[in-house]
Amino acid sequence: MKFLPSVVQAEYRGDYRIHLVFNDGAEATVNFAEWLDGPIFEPLKEQKYFARFFVEAGTITWPNGADIAPETLHEQAKAQAAA
Repeated sequence: MKFLPSVVQAEYRGDYRIHLVFNDGAEATVNFAEWLDGPIFEPLKEQKYFARFFVEAGTITWPNGADIAPETLHEQAKAQAAA
């Protein structure tokens, strides 16, 4: 069975950064700025709205339904840890 990463904890760190903790213990502060393209992400460019994220179904979600796949977030966290 393939491992499916899941966000279990998240904390806002200012700007477009969120510190993420995953179900395998991996963690990193991820900058979401690069993903804020397209109509669904437009409201997130307002930092006060961006900070209204919550953890749902194993990933980061916003009130307008925007989210980022947990696999993408996990890959980013692992890449940052290796750097």
